[in-house]
Amino acid sequence: MSAVEEAPRAPGRPRSLRADEAIISATLDLLAEGTPMEALSIESIAARAGVGKATIYRRWPGKEALLRDALATLKSPAPEPTGRSVREDLIVMLSQVGSGRQDPRLGKIMPCIIPHLARSEAHYQAYQDIIEPRRAKVREILQRGVATGELRADLDVELALTVLIGPILVQRVMRWHPGIDADKMPEQVVDLLLAGMSSDSVARDDG
Repeated sequence: MSAVEEAPRAPGRPRSLRADEAIISATLDLLAEGTPMEALSIESIAARAGVGKATIYRRWPGKEALLRDALATLKSPAPEPTGRSVREDLIVMLSQVGSGRQDPRLGKIMPCIIPHLARSEAHYQAYQDIIEPRRAKVREILQRGVATGELRADLDVELALTVLIGPILVQRVMRWHPGIDADKMPEQVVDLLLAGMSSDSVARDDG
């Protein structure tokens, strides 16, 4: 029996967290090493984790469910906005977008799974479910800014959300423009867009 394979357990006995972690880590390691999602198998994951296939199937009904849970672990909990200013809160939130500080494997995995998300509606929706809590916090910051008068009343919140997150995610995942420092982008993007989103911009337009 493998070091992380657990013995048969009595009903109600908690499952081995060590085995859970080994399986999730093996899944992410294989993806980070370039294994296509289509080629990833329960057999290869079990071999990498040092467990039997039955151990995996006791936890997940199949590969799709395992992939969803594994990818969800790449996202660290979103920071809590301070509420001191829209600018400060947006910079804090955007600094986490696509950041390798969450998990060093993230930068290697994301470019591989993006094409797969485009081909699979189920995986696309699963990924949306994973990122929505963080996106919701950015949305709340923008809505608060409109309510307090920091941002213009006619702001299209969903469009602003997309424009804020999109460039940073593309740069960090795809390294789209080699001359741009992705770590500086959150502040730069926020300041650039606030020039058009702030309530002051309405006064300039009217003037």
